[in-house]
Order: sequence, then structure tokens, then C-alpha cells
Amino acid sequence: MYIVANSWIVFSLEEKKEHMKRNRIIHWVATGLLSVIVLASGVGYLFKTAEVIEVFATLGFPSFIVIPLGIAKIAGVIVIVTKKWKWLTEWVYAGFNFNFFLAFCAHMSVGDKEWLGAVVALVLLYISYSFWKIGWQE
Repeated sequence: MYIVANSWIVFSLEEKKEHMKRNRIIHWVATGLLSVIVLASGVGYLFKTAEVIEVFATLGFPSFIVIPLGIAKIAGVIVIVTKKWKWLTEWVYAGFNFNFFLAFCAHMSVGDKEWLGAVVALVLLYISYSFWKIGWQE
């Protein structure tokens, strides 16, 4: 049996299932790697607060955001992995996007060459989000 995805492309049901399976695998690999990175930084913010406050000071950020940001990162990973609320998952992806982009900009502005982590997190975030959107909605 064939279905028409649009006026130009015809997929069999088996092909569509394979595409969906591939998209979900890519999504979960990217999400898993992203989750490890974000959890590690969130836990680091909570348990190595003094060192993180020092880094934040060199980047020009206030010290009072370290603990709430650590909690938000851990909570965000839980939301992204469980995907219980679609609207909240969208907000977490957006929040992580702002966080990683601002981290990249801050590291670039002080010239400490520590911006690669933010770029890796952004790439994984974009892959995770993109394949979540297409993998679950085909």
C-alpha cells in the first residue's frame, strides 16, 4: 500500500515506518548526549558553586543566578526526556537555546576560548529539537 506525502513523493508504509524509526533514533542519541552535558553542568552549578561563581564573574554574570540556573538545567533535562507536556518541552528547548547562545557569546566576548562546549550543546539541541518535531509528527 502506498501513501502520498505530497504531490511529488510516494512512500510505502514500510518506508514511512523506517523514516520515523531513523528520526527517533537520531533524536534520542542527540537528546541523550545533550542531557549528559546539561546534567553535568547543572549538578556542577549546585555542588561546585564557588568555582562556578568565579567563572560567572569573569564572564560578567551575577553570582545569584548560579543556583537557579543549575536547578533549571536539571529540571529542563527531566522535561525534555519525559516529554510529558508538549508546551513545556517547547519552552525548555527555547530556554536551553538562549542559555547556550548567551554562553557562547559571553565566552567569545572575554576571549577565553571556552566557547566550544556551548557550540556542541547548541548543535545537539538543534538536532534533538528538529528530529523530535519531524520524528513524532510524520
